[in-house]
Amino acid sequence: MNRTPRTARRQRGMALIIGMIMLVLITLAVTTAFNVSSSNLKSVGNLQTRNEAVAAANRAIEEVASSLLVPNSDGSPSMTPPQQTVSLVDINNDGITDYTVVVAPPVCVRATKAIDTAGGTVIGPSGITGGASSTGSGLSTLPDQYNSVWDISTTVTDATTGAATAVRQGVRALLNKAQFEALCP
Repeated sequence: MNRTPRTARRQRGMALIIGMIMLVLITLAVTTAFNVSSSNLKSVGNLQTRNEAVAAANRAIEEVASSLLVPNSDGSPSMTPPQQTVSLVDINNDGITDYTVVVAPPVCVRATKAIDTAGGTVIGPSGITGGASSTGSGLSTLPDQYNSVWDISTTVTDATTGAATAVRQGVRALLNKAQFEALCP
């Protein structure tokens, strides 16, 4: 009779247990790799959505900035304070609104005198100083003007998820004295 020794039988049982442990470890490694790649994909998707929302906000801010204090139809300077606007943005041009951008009424944050018709020293934006002499230029009759900085705040809402992103930007506009007194208290 051909009998196998006891130690050989034990070794065959150990190979089965070690094989099962290796399968469990490989399964855990694959599961972890899947979870990491899935979370990375979500992060990239969120970053893309945020970048699209910021692009939509910038588009709306450009629209508001270009219409900020547009002259009246007769050419006179506008004295109407800027109003809140809502912009519907289709970022991928498929005919469906992707983002709703609510632009709060722009607020005049600061204004500094830009032109001094008396020929004195002018302090412009960022503290830049210089003479405002208009001798020989024919500009001595221009009214005083002011460099103003406006704060434009937006809230962008994703139409699909409802996620909201806030974007703020400063915009410079040149005002005459009447606009300065009425709009930048």
